[in-house]
Amino acid sequence: MTSSLKHYDIILSPVITEKATLGSEHNQVTFRVPLTATKPAIKAAVEGLFDVKVKAVNTLRQKGKVKRFRGIKGKRPDVKKAMVTLEDGQSIDVTTGV
Repeated sequence: MTSSLKHYDIILSPVITEKATLGSEHNQVTFRVPLTATKPAIKAAVEGLFDVKVKAVNTLRQKGKVKRFRGIKGKRPDVKKAMVTLEDGQSIDVTTGV
């Protein structure tokens, strides 16, 4: 029970963009993860939550943009994304809830 709660802390949400859906053709799924998440922890969380085999995990840190709203400068938060490549024959349907 406690380990599945940790998995939910690591996998925040799926990324649904054009580029992320193009990755699904190559057996890839993209997730938003905390900035402190490591590749082994991401792999364990995906395998534990979705019951699939993970081939590789690639991560990137996207720096937050500086935006203006009514002349006031603000900064979006930094985001970490994980592109998870699944073994052949494995798939995750991100449109349904976990």
